[in-house]
Amino acid sequence: MQFLEEAKRWLSEITEIILLLIALGIAINILLGPNVMFFGGIVANLTGLIETVGESGLAGLIGLGIIIVLFQRKRAPAYGQGQ
Repeated sequence: MQFLEEAKRWLSEITEIILLLIALGIAINILLGPNVMFFGGIVANLTGLIETVGESGLAGLIGLGIIIVLFQRKRAPAYGQGQ
């Protein structure tokens, strides 16, 4: 069971790093333009994603809501940690 808790912690940390890199890419793209190496297509990809969700109507809105809830969910402390 400890392995699963450790794997969840690692995946959570990796997801957090990816979200920070996306935010950094958006800021770089806004400041320096779309032709920046490694970060050039982030805004275009996000725009395409938003258009896709918009076209799918209620199903897209429900899916987006589920994703937001999953990202905002508080992590429970691992067994034996915390209080």
